[in-house]
Amino acid sequence: MNGFSGTAVIGIGNEFRRDDGVGRAVVTLLRQRAVQRPLPPGTVLAHCDGDPGRLLDLWEKAGLTIVVDACFPPSAQPGRTHRWDAAAGGAPSPAGPGRHSTHGLGLAEALRLGDALGRGPGRLVVYAVEGTDRSVGVGITPAVAAVVPRLVRRIEADIARTTRLRTEPAPGRGRQV
Repeated sequence: MNGFSGTAVIGIGNEFRRDDGVGRAVVTLLRQRAVQRPLPPGTVLAHCDGDPGRLLDLWEKAGLTIVVDACFPPSAQPGRTHRWDAAAGGAPSPAGPGRHSTHGLGLAEALRLGDALGRGPGRLVVYAVEGTDRSVGVGITPAVAAVVPRLVRRIEADIARTTRLRTEPAPGRGRQV
């Protein structure tokens, strides 16, 4: 896979802007669970404010990058989660004048920059969680907090599935015993 290895799980957001902190909450819970159920070697769990340069550094060598971020569409259903897998095609489009992100530049811009610089992620999966409260303050709303444990389990399954695929023999080759 072009020198890519391991997994990066990046929680984007600002914990001091209520629901915008959902990405951080997911990564924090993943870290807590990893104490009892370790993640595969080479798994990096990181918080990020969404700065494109920091994102590029975090995902540059990862075979799988999972990004978790809040989104704030006009008719949000707090806690509704969207999953986008780059392997399925398409690309996230940059937000227009009525941005749905609290970041100056969004994930789409970071992806374009990474591609232009040859520093894009290997495989990319994005989880966007709809929120409604991005006011100043700590703590995500109850509807958004309720999806965090389910989302963590989905991410753990994504990591396990990708790790299994990496360790299975190539087609036409048997397992060495």
